[in-house]
Parts: sequence; structure tokens; C-alpha cells
Amino acid sequence: MSITQIQENIQTLIANIQEETFIYNLLLAYDTPKSTIKRLQADGGLNLSKNSNEILWKNKLWFKHLESEYLYSAFEQIKTNETGLKHKPRFVICTDYKTFIALDTKTTDTLNIPIEELSRHFDFFLPWAGMEKAQAIYENPADVKAAERMARLYDEIKKDNITTTKEEVHNLNVFLSRLLFCFFAEDTGIFETAQFTNAIKNHTQTDGSDLNTYLDTLFEVMNTPLEKRRSVSGAELPQFLNNFPYVNGGLFRNRHFAPTFNRKSREAVLANGELQWKDINPDIFGSMIQAVITPEHRGGMGMHYTSVPNIMKVIEPLFLTELYEVFESTLSSHSGADKTKKLKELLKRIRNIKVFDPACGSGNFLIIAYKELRKLEMAIFKELDKLQGKLGSGTFDFGESSFSEISLKNFYGIELDDFAHEVATLSLWLAEHQMNQLFFQEFGRTRPALPLMETGNIVHGNACRLDWEKVCPKIEGDEIYILGNPPFLGTRNQNSVQKDDLVIALSTIENYKSLDYIACWFFKASNYILNFNSQFAFVSTNSISQGDQVSIFWKPILFKLNLEISFAYQSFVWSNSAKQNAGVTVIITGIRNINSKPKIIFNKNIRKSVFNINPYLVEGHNLFIGRISSSISKLPKMIKGSIPADGGFLILSEEEALILKSKLESASLDPSIIKRFIGAQEVIDNLLRYCIYIDDLNLPEYLEIDWIKKRLDGVKKMRAESTKKATQLLSTSPNRFAEDRYFNQECLLVPVVTSERRTYVPIVFMEKGPVIYASAQAIYQPRPYIFSIVTSRIHNVWVKALAGRLRTDIRYSSALCYNTFPFPSITLAQKQELEKNVFRILEEREAHSEKTLAQLYDPEKMPEGLREAHLQNDLAIERCYREKPFESDEERLEYLFKLYEKMIEEEKNKGTLFEGAKKTKKKKG
Repeated sequence: MSITQIQENIQTLIANIQEETFIYNLLLAYDTPKSTIKRLQADGGLNLSKNSNEILWKNKLWFKHLESEYLYSAFEQIKTNETGLKHKPRFVICTDYKTFIALDTKTTDTLNIPIEELSRHFDFFLPWAGMEKAQAIYENPADVKAAERMARLYDEIKKDNITTTKEEVHNLNVFLSRLLFCFFAEDTGIFETAQFTNAIKNHTQTDGSDLNTYLDTLFEVMNTPLEKRRSVSGAELPQFLNNFPYVNGGLFRNRHFAPTFNRKSREAVLANGELQWKDINPDIFGSMIQAVITPEHRGGMGMHYTSVPNIMKVIEPLFLTELYEVFESTLSSHSGADKTKKLKELLKRIRNIKVFDPACGSGNFLIIAYKELRKLEMAIFKELDKLQGKLGSGTFDFGESSFSEISLKNFYGIELDDFAHEVATLSLWLAEHQMNQLFFQEFGRTRPALPLMETGNIVHGNACRLDWEKVCPKIEGDEIYILGNPPFLGTRNQNSVQKDDLVIALSTIENYKSLDYIACWFFKASNYILNFNSQFAFVSTNSISQGDQVSIFWKPILFKLNLEISFAYQSFVWSNSAKQNAGVTVIITGIRNINSKPKIIFNKNIRKSVFNINPYLVEGHNLFIGRISSSISKLPKMIKGSIPADGGFLILSEEEALILKSKLESASLDPSIIKRFIGAQEVIDNLLRYCIYIDDLNLPEYLEIDWIKKRLDGVKKMRAESTKKATQLLSTSPNRFAEDRYFNQECLLVPVVTSERRTYVPIVFMEKGPVIYASAQAIYQPRPYIFSIVTSRIHNVWVKALAGRLRTDIRYSSALCYNTFPFPSITLAQKQELEKNVFRILEEREAHSEKTLAQLYDPEKMPEGLREAHLQNDLAIERCYREKPFESDEERLEYLFKLYEKMIEEEKNKGTLFEGAKKTKKKKG
């Protein structure tokens, strides 16, 4: 059942409340089977409560109808009632049929509303319909404040310190990473409270003149064991320096001189020290680093620094949700010694999990994965302590260490940038300390913070060229998860080194040069996990599931390697916690060896279990829709416009067209060689351009006009100097377009590039006469109902799924979008109905003739009359598919894929299957 249908069901229920059957009708609204409702109503064993005003259904519901005066007190009692809650009801509901109170026991979300508002909150109970609500994990404001404060410090330091060379930039960045550690250390018990900040405040000049030498000495002290410190300065160290502990771990090992300071930059250091660093997440460090590396450096490396909520979108479905399900199942399904055994088995499992990020940047994904596994480990410790407490025998014997055994050695990374690779190691150290502090708060014991231990699993190198099995060895019995956010670089944005990376990583893939840079990570990960207890999930731009890349990219993964998509987040805007907080439209895909475990699609706040996720990230069989030469739906041919390849000499502005027309009339020559020149921009923004279009027969007389001759000479010169042989050959015919597709006929004009924001492709009818430019495509002498089809929402949904992209704009391809579009055969009456809607759309446009198509089709500014005309057209188009309207674009797309499969199967049976229109399935196993 769709969420729209559920909401409608709730609206109907609230409009006519019947107290006796309310709760049963509420369950029916979420598609609970009627047979189950009958068992719940009768003495069928489902209702565990004996009270007439109460229903207690295991794992599902605890419902009570109460008088108003007892409502709130009863609800609070239920929330703490161990007897009832032992049956694990997902939802607790109390109502007097005026007020409605509910608790989701899994998420701890609550609802307290007038009952007539229930339809506005229908999503609260979606788990009854098998759709979990994705839980948002929000950013810590302290992280953002710290990032901004560090960026200001960096700006102040740069004013007095030149950083032009790679070494100078690196030196400054290492210095800042050491500052970060010291700020964190003095607030979290590694140093004494405020030890570092107070030392600067009390032992350096206020003008900052000696701060650099002081810090150089201090950092060398912290790299020196206590027994060797006399040699640091050649004399006895002052006590305030000697009080700093030995840090080790390589953080202060290499000599990097501190920058010079002035009064303002010293004050900026002290201001950073005043922040509450104990509240800072180490996972924000990547965002801090973004503020301290040059924009050119960041862009060239393709780095992306990622917010915690977005990281969780990768980690949870990849492995964390399943681990918690095992944990919760153990608690609910086992008891006594058996429960203890199962919990210890889970402890052993999570302690041996390896996490590998082959594009780790400053370590964000690894840090969050580490912290989440530590949290689960602590939850298991608590349950074991409870079990031991019930046995009454004192300290629990874990059979292993009583401390955390999740080791940083199980966290692997590859990073091309040497500084980011160092900071990833630093951030993991700090995350470990932070989690040790939480462990101490819970259990009163932890390991000492210092000295830091070496971690050698963050490798500095090029992930496209390294052997991943040497970085993260695969040992029998391992459980390995690969994850991350590799660089987003399209084919046009790759430099020569990155193009060479593709050759090294992808040369066995046909047409690999057309792939995005991120494909290197997908293919290396796919080969890594093959036939091993390993899975991976990456963030990617949605381009890998659109356009021509789909077949090139996914066929080798899904069929040659026989893997499957385990989960997918459909397109959403990926923001980060960086200073500029840039956003890009992305997808997340999880890949695994084929098995029978559930497959999940996430869309906005909804998670949906599906039988299969295809390469377009919708539910359906695996298929690849390639370019075909004619419409599978028998629609009229769409033809791309003409290409002048003229250096601009054949194209005229409005003013130039008037000048030429005057010259032609003076020479008594036909001015019809001046034609409107129309492409996408001219149509969408209502621009006027013209072109010179002279056939060979009449060329000699027009060459008598000097103005025309100069123009054609310019075309000839431009083509002759071209590096392309085919263009050079065209220099002998400068009056001709390089690709001439001029038809002097009425047409339906479709822009090649259109905004992704638009609900409808803005198309127009054109009178005969203009030359259509290649930025648009044309359907000549069309019946009006064709307009209805091409401008419909359902067609645009198909286009957005299949089209390639020009930056974020849609690139409409006749071969990929129009010819593949599945549209059923329709009757004459249906065609006439569609044509009525076409004329209504055109009338509404005419009512706003002062506006351009760009203005009319801006989704936020579209006139209501035009919006309604399109809506009626959409409904009429969708009735051509089925009587019941579609309720979401996801449903439209799933239906279209199924229809496409059916249509190509029919073509295949008739022996007329188009090249590129192939349905591909694979067997399990």
C-alpha cells in the first residue's frame, strides 16, 4: 500500500470515528490483513490483554481507551510497565477519542495531538506498513563553531606567513593539526585542564613575538620521554614545560617549525583554547581542514568532507543496523546463560570487524564507524553487567578483557594527500580517547590515554593504483566493510593523472573512458569483496545510474562479477559540515555478494524492502536501457537540429539581420535566405537570432553582396584552420551547415538541455520556416496529442531517470529518452482528450504571453492556471496507462520499467527487438 493511500485511509477514518472499531480500522488503514484483525477482535490469541478497553499485541501494539482525566497518568504508567513492555509492542497508544497520545518504543518518538490531526501525522505508524522512518542524526553546534574559529586563526596566521610552496603549506597544516590535538587534550584529561592555553597565556609575550619559538620547544618536549628531557634545550627544563606529558605516537616526531605570530594571531590561538573542546567531535576535523587548504588543492584532489548524518546513511544499512538487530534479538529471544553466550559471541564479532575507507580524507567515515562500534560494545557490556547482577556474584567474568577490545588496528584507509592522511590518524586517536572517557563514565575503568600508540593502517598513496589487499589484508574468518565518499569527477574534469588512473583500474571494462572517476573505487571494491565475507557502500553522484553510463558501469559489477545492490538511497542533496557547506545531488549504493537478505530502498524518510534494486535504483529486474534508433512506442521520429560549425559567421543578431535584409532588398535579392535560428535558449528565454541559409544553386548571385562574401570567407577560414579533417573538407562549401537537417515544416520543438528543477520539459509548436539548431530536437508535422505526451510529468520522470547530465541540467536524448519511452497504444477518443488538454495548456501560456518559458516553467513561480492545465494533462496521460492515478514519481518509474520490460519482451517474441533495448535477468547464486 502506498503512503498516499494510507493518508487517505486515515482521513476517512477520522471523518467518521467509531469508538468500538477505531483501533482495528487504524490498523486496516496501514494494510494489516483483515484475517489478522478478526483474530485480534475475537479470541484468536493475538490480544494478550484481558481488559475490555485494552489491546496488547506482541511486537505491534499496546492500546488503551481511557477517560480524559486518566489519559496522561495512564500513558506514563504504561511507558514504565515491565509486564506489558516485555511483549515488545512497537507502539503504545492512549486516547479518549479527543486527544491521541502515542509512543514509538523503538525510536522513542512521541505523538500528542488532537485526534482530528492524526492524518497529518500518518507517517508516525508507517512501520506497521513495513516502512521504517529514517532517523536523522543532527550536527553538534560546537563542531561548527570550532571549525569557524580555526578558520579565523588560519586567516590571521597567513597574513604574516607566506605559504606558496607545497612544503610551506604542509608545514603550516601539520602545525595546525598539533594545535588541534593540544586544544583537545587540555579539555579531555590527556593534559591537565587548560594546561596548554594557560602556558601560552602566562609564558609568552602579548605581542606574539616569541610564541613560535615557545611552541617549537614545547612540541619537542612532548616528543621526548621524561628521562631524556634535559637534552631538549641543553639545560634543565622549566617546570611548566616539564609538566607536559610525553605524547609519542609520532604526532610530534618530525620537526616542523611554528609560524610567526603577532598580537592578533596569538589572541586567536587563545580564543580557540577557550572553546569547550570536550564537546567537539573528532569527525569534524575534516571540515576544519577544508578551511586550511587552498581551494585549488581541494578541487584537484576531489576531496569531500562529510556530515555525520550523511555518514550514518552509509554505515547503518551497510552493517550497523544488522548488528543492532542481532543485539536486540538476543535480548528478546534468549535468557540466562544462553543470552550471556550470545552476547559474548556478538562482542567477539564486532571486535574482529574491519572497516576500510579507500578514499578516507581526514578519516570521517572511519571515525564514525569506530565510535558506533564502541557504543554497541558498551551496550553489550551493560547487558552483561545486568545479567551478572541478577546472579549476584560481583564482578562479571567476561572471559576476555574487561576493557574495550575494539582496536584502531582494524580501521584501514588510503589517502592521496599526505596531510589529510596524517590528520586521519590523529582524529582516530582522539576518537579513541573520547570513547575511552565514555567507557570510564559507564564502567569506572579505562586504559591510559598516553603515550599514544602507533597506528599504521592509514596509508598515504593513490587508491586507484595500490593493491587494496596489501593495505587491508583479507584473512579467512574476517568480516570487512568498505565504505566512503570517493572523488566526484566526470570525464571532462579528470586531469591527465586521473585519466591514467582509469586506465590502470578499469582497462578491462569496455568503454571505461566514458566513466566517472569514482568508477575506479567501485570496480576495485567489487573485485575485493568477490566471494568473501565483505560488502561495500559508497556515496556517488547520481550520474552512474543515469544515461549511457548505466550499462557501461553496472553490467560488469552485476553480471560479470555476479554481485547485487543491497541497498540504495535514491537521489538527495548531500551537504557537509564544511565552511561553505556545498551541496550536490548524490546517491548511496551498497554492493554485496548475492544472498537472500533483504534489499532496501531509501527515499526521503521512507525505507522500503524490495525484491531487487536495479541499476536505476528502483525496484525491478536488472535491465539496461540503451540508445535505440526509433520509438519503441511507435511515436513519430524525433530529429536533432542542424549544426553550423561556422565560427559564428552564419549566425546573425536581430540588428545584423535587419542590416542584411536592407542590403538584399537594395540589390533586389530574395531576403528569405535570412531565417530564424532557433535552439533551446531561443525558445526557453525568448531570444531572437537569425542565420544565413543559402543553397548552392543561388550562391553566386548572393556572393555579389560584399557583406555576405566576408561572412562566408570567415566560415571558410575557420573551417580550413580546424584540427578536424571533416571540418577542413567543409571549407569548400562555406554556405552550407556542417550538419544540415533543415525541414521547412511545422514541428514540435524539444530543448536538448533543461533544468533538473522543472516538473515539465518546456516544449513548443513551431511554424515552418526557422532553422532548428542542434541544442533542440524536432518532431515534424506532429499530431497535437504528441505534445501532451512529451510535456507530461510521467515522461519527465522517465527522462530524469535515463538522461545524461550537463552539470546538474538534464540532457534530453531522443535515442535514450524519447525512443525508449514506454507509452501504450491509445484510441482515437483518448487522442482527442489529450489534444483538448494541449490546447488548454497553450491557452494558459498565451494568457501570460509577457513571460518566457523559463519563467512559466519555474516550479516555484508557475502560474496556477498553467499548473492546473498540466495537472489535468498528467491525469489524462496516466489514464492511458491505467485508471488509477499514480501516487508518486517512484511509483511512476517502477510502472514504466515494468511496461518497458513487457514491451521489449513482445518485440523480442516478434523478432523486432531494437538494438539497445535489452532486458537482462540473472539467476540467484
